[in-house]
Amino acid sequence: MSEPAKFLTSLAQALSTMALYGDGHPARERSIDQSFEHLRALQAVDSRPQFSFLGYDVVYGNIAMRELKEWDWGARLANAGIQRLEFDYDVTRDDFEVFLDECLARLTLQAIDSSTRSPERKTAIKFGVIGVKGAEGVIRPDDLLPTATIAYSLQEEADTIRWLHDEVEVRGELPLLEAESVVRSLSVAMHGDREIVIPLLQLKEFDQYTTTHSLNVSVLAMALAEFMGMGPKDVRGFGVAGLLHDLGKVRIPKEVLTKPGKLTDDEWTIMRRHPVDGAKIIYESDRQLDLASAVAYEHHIMINGGGYPHRHFQRECHTASKLVHICDVYDALRTNRPYREAWEAERVIEQIEKGIGWDFDADISRSFIQMMKQWDRRLAVVDEKTPLPQYTAAVEAANKAAADAANAAATAAAESPIIVHTPPAAAS
Repeated sequence: MSEPAKFLTSLAQALSTMALYGDGHPARERSIDQSFEHLRALQAVDSRPQFSFLGYDVVYGNIAMRELKEWDWGARLANAGIQRLEFDYDVTRDDFEVFLDECLARLTLQAIDSSTRSPERKTAIKFGVIGVKGAEGVIRPDDLLPTATIAYSLQEEADTIRWLHDEVEVRGELPLLEAESVVRSLSVAMHGDREIVIPLLQLKEFDQYTTTHSLNVSVLAMALAEFMGMGPKDVRGFGVAGLLHDLGKVRIPKEVLTKPGKLTDDEWTIMRRHPVDGAKIIYESDRQLDLASAVAYEHHIMINGGGYPHRHFQRECHTASKLVHICDVYDALRTNRPYREAWEAERVIEQIEKGIGWDFDADISRSFIQMMKQWDRRLAVVDEKTPLPQYTAAVEAANKAAADAANAAATAAAESPIIVHTPPAAAS
């Protein structure tokens, strides 16, 4: 078992023991000591460990912890408003016990006694809902965690995708965990406010087009899947497929991929190989990614059978492929290219409407158009270093959400001291 998993397991054991024994009991003290020792062991290799609890998913840093898949304590902590957890290097045993006491109070819906706290004392353990750094109930702009709120840039995600493409190009292997981590990070960013936000990366240099485009198609695919009422598992699966749909372009020579002028027939032949190459790379890297592999292969195929690659036997494309196809076209037309200016959103929507029935699936395209019109104000164009424009609104919304949560907890505690655990919906 990894050090992060050992620590979280000991954390759950400590909370369980504390629920049974009062202050000063040897069993209680021993369980806290043991968990704190595991924290110190973890900090020996990672001085500032960070965890995210997204329903039944546990994320350590940017890595999904598969060994704790379906770990019910992650869901319990998330339900109690502890979705994000971060430890500073100088955390003490006293800090840790205070944190555990508050966790237990939240889990059992008990009123939290703040009379013993010193308001001047800076805590070395920060926790709260996604996007909140600190446990005081009110967040400030400088308290926002950079990778868990809509007030963030896409720098880390873009860097990860570039590294991922390099790994595929050099080693021929797809780092699946990193791809999944990027999708989780994008999903968290989209849900950092009480309303979904669609953060789209703005292209600065054309040689970074594939990176930018991959991130944007992933975001649009998840937003559309969620808008259409799909479950969290499908939403995230479509997000991974959108992220990897153009992976085959790592096999295209740079001079062809970034050519500013019109491609020759031979260059088009090379360009049109990327769906097949991408599908092979993904499938050979991990057979669990058969959906992403299918989308990589089918995302340029039209509803009437046109497009590429050419298939000897006609069959209907997967729903995810049809969905990613629309998102792919939208972002491509909305982006400046060496041979044309970016289209306005209205013009792209008109183009999609014209393509219904022969290029685009009717139901999916109508849902996309409806989503873009209904969620227009939730689109946020960012570059890799600029926070999203909804930054101030996010802080205000999070403050209100924290106050609402505090009031709800107080009401629940007054009505019943018994906590009833119900499986939460997984975060998408």
